[in-house]
Amino acid sequence: MSTVTGITMASMSSYAILGCGSVGHAVAEELVAAGKDVLILDADSGRVEALRDQDLTAREADIRDADVAADVTDRDVILILSSDLDANATAIENIRAQNTDQFIIARASDPVSVDRLTDAGADVVINPASVIADSALRALETGELEYKAKQLSDVIDRTDGRMAIRIHRSPNPDSIASATALRAIAASRDIESDIIYDGEIGHQENRAFVNLLGIELVSAETVDLETYDTVALIDHAKNNDSEPESSVDIVIDHFEHDHEHDVAFADIRPNLSSTSTILTKYIQELDLTLDQEVATALLYGIRAETLDFKRDTTPADLTAAAYLYPFADHDTLEQVESPSMSPETLDVLAEAIRNREVEGSHLVSNAGFIRDKEALSQAAQHLLNLEGITTTAVFAISDDVIYLAARSKDIRLDIGNVLEDAFAEIGESAGHSTEASAEIPLGIFTGIEISEDTRETLLGLTEEAVKTKLFDALGVESSESSNGS
Repeated sequence: MSTVTGITMASMSSYAILGCGSVGHAVAEELVAAGKDVLILDADSGRVEALRDQDLTAREADIRDADVAADVTDRDVILILSSDLDANATAIENIRAQNTDQFIIARASDPVSVDRLTDAGADVVINPASVIADSALRALETGELEYKAKQLSDVIDRTDGRMAIRIHRSPNPDSIASATALRAIAASRDIESDIIYDGEIGHQENRAFVNLLGIELVSAETVDLETYDTVALIDHAKNNDSEPESSVDIVIDHFEHDHEHDVAFADIRPNLSSTSTILTKYIQELDLTLDQEVATALLYGIRAETLDFKRDTTPADLTAAAYLYPFADHDTLEQVESPSMSPETLDVLAEAIRNREVEGSHLVSNAGFIRDKEALSQAAQHLLNLEGITTTAVFAISDDVIYLAARSKDIRLDIGNVLEDAFAEIGESAGHSTEASAEIPLGIFTGIEISEDTRETLLGLTEEAVKTKLFDALGVESSESSNGS
C-alpha cells in the first residue's frame, strides 16, 4: 500500500480525472498549467459545463459505469478523486478489469477506507485529511522557526559588549560546529563572541577539524564569564558538565538538560540528531550568506553526530546536510576525516588488541599506561571493525585516573547508559547510545597510596574490577572472572 501527500509524475503524458470536485479541479489546473493532456469525467453536468468554460477537456459521465473504464484506456494515469468512496472503489475495479497497466491514484475519505481502495487495485491512496494535517504542520513549523529566529536575534541584539558561547567539556564536532554557526549569526548582527570550552580538544579528528578550519576556541581557564554581557549554552548537555555560575541567556541543544533554565531564549529539540541541524535552520531562516568555514563545520558536525547518517538520522538532518553540501569544502572534510595516526595511538591499539577479552559480541581491553588518553577513543573505534564485535571498551591509566572509551553499533544497547550503570558510584561518565567515556579515580579501587612501585600491581587489580563492572553492566559474565583468574 502506498499513501502519499504529494505526487510528481513529470514523465507521464496523459491523465484522466474521474469525479472532479474542488480537489480534482485544483489538480487539473496544475496539470494543464504544466502542459499535460487532461481528460475530466464527472456526473455533474453544471460542473462539466463550468470546466469547459475554463478551456478544460471535460465530459459528463458516471464514474461507476463500466463504459468509463473503456473511455480512459489510453490514459497513462487515472486520478479517481470523487468524495464518494463506493463510486471510487467501483471505478478502480472496472479499470483493473480491463487488464491494463495504468497507474491509479485514488482519494480516500478516512484512514479506514485506504485499505479498501488499495485492495480494489489503487497504486496510491490519498487521504485529504492527512494532506491538510501535513500542510498545517509544515506551516506551523515554518511559523515557529520564523518566530524563534526573531527571538534569538533580539537576545543577541541586546548584547552591549561580547557574547560567550559555552560548549561542553572536551567538545565534539557537533558542539564546535554549532558554536561556530552561532558566532556567525552574532557577527552578522555586529556582535563579537568567543567560543569557550573546558577540558581539552583531544581526539585527533577533533584537533584536525579545529586546525584545518581555523576555528578559534578559548579555554575557560583563561576567561572570566562575568565579563560577558550575554552567555549561550550550545550543545552543552549529556557531558556531566556543571552549569556555569554566571547567568545564562541562550540555550540551544538536541538533548534535554538536567536543569531548568530561566533564560531569554531556549530551543531544545530531542527529536533531532544534532545541534548543528538546529543552527543550520537558523542560518537558513535568517537568510545569511553562508561562509565556507561555517558550512563545512556544520556539515561535519551533522555527519559526526549521526555517524555519517547511520545513527538516529532524521529527515531534518538530511535536509540540513543537503543544504550545506554545495557550500562546504570537501577537500578539507576529507583531511579531517582521515587524520594520520600518531605513534602512541598505534601503540595503544596494539596493546588493546593483545589484551582484549571477548564475551559474545562484546570486547573489553586494557591498554596499560598511556600519555594521550584520546588514543583510547580511536582504539575503541578501530576494534569495532573486528568480525563479530558490536561493542568495545578500552581503558588505561593516565595521571592516577582510569580513562575508558567505549563504542557500540548494537541498536539494542545504549553504551552511555551502560557506563552510567557501571561507574556512576565511583566515577564520571558521559555519552550516548553509540559512544561514551568514563573517568574513574585510580585510588577508588585500592585505598592505598599510589606510587611508581605500586602502579603495575594496581593495573592488574583495576583491570579485573573494571572488566567485571563492565561485563555485569552489559549483562554477560567475564570468563576470566568465572575462572578465578
